[in-house]
Amino acid sequence: MLLTTFLFLVSAGAIYFTCEYFVNGVEWFGRKLSLGATATGTVLAAFGTALPESAVTFVAVMFGKTPEARDIGVGAALGGPLVLATIAYAVVGFALYAGRKRLNRTDSRVRVDHQRLARDQSWFLAIFVVKVGLGLIAFAWKPWLGVLFLLAYGMYVWREMRDDSSAPEGEDALEPLSFRPHDADPAMKWVLLQTGLALIVIAIASRVFVWQLEAFGEFFHLSPHLVALVLSPVATELPETVNALIWVRQGKERLALANISGAMMIQATIPSSLALFATPWLFDTPLIVAGVITMVAVISLWAMFRRGAVEARWLMPIGALYGVFALFVAWYFGKG
Repeated sequence: MLLTTFLFLVSAGAIYFTCEYFVNGVEWFGRKLSLGATATGTVLAAFGTALPESAVTFVAVMFGKTPEARDIGVGAALGGPLVLATIAYAVVGFALYAGRKRLNRTDSRVRVDHQRLARDQSWFLAIFVVKVGLGLIAFAWKPWLGVLFLLAYGMYVWREMRDDSSAPEGEDALEPLSFRPHDADPAMKWVLLQTGLALIVIAIASRVFVWQLEAFGEFFHLSPHLVALVLSPVATELPETVNALIWVRQGKERLALANISGAMMIQATIPSSLALFATPWLFDTPLIVAGVITMVAVISLWAMFRRGAVEARWLMPIGALYGVFALFVAWYFGKG
């Protein structure tokens, strides 16, 4: 147990420390590609941090030897968006509200393109409703619909790259590349090296973190369903949440929320397509509840951003929805 605690703390620290290098590298990568803040967050950062958990889903659904093992991939495809739509946005709200004085701001208003974020929420919601609906019915050619989810993500990336008219956020405040702190304009090879190495360490540390979380569950005799549906998704989405926290502390909430929004879109499409290819994609009651709570959170976010002038404290209560899901799972699997 002592070793488990040690690895848990070390892996959590490694994720936070390495995410500092990742966000610094991905900002420079966006600069090198002449991308604005939105595309840097929604495409580059989101794809990088979502890649490890998508790989986990791929392994679970493609190489799982039992239906239970493959169901882990289905749970991850539902749990990821739920964590991002609730906990990640709440973390942004808390961090921005707590840091407003340090950032020399007179209010806690979220400085983003509200209409664009509202559009992202509506895009996600449309895909997610189809995703949940498919989990309620069975028919022979359902696996072929996985291709549509891949196409949907391709269209989303194309739209983000084509419509990104925002300037790189904090252009003047872009910190030197950590690997080359004295270079005013580091070469692309150094940018790629730093970003790539950081991503590898984040992936390894995230896996170790999840394994220790599962070990804690066994030690404290927690329900395996509680660990798989509630704790593991929080752990796998930790890099996105930490990235958002770092960017908010730097006063770059546009990058933070773009990263969350882009990661949500990936989680709604790529893992879902993989699970559709390899599993029946049929939901039990907890997964249905996860889908409904996710939709409630996204509709709330859409309404906030659509009206504009969002205050940081408005994002905080969204996190409580994940607590509602956790209580439901504990009750559902504990009633027997």
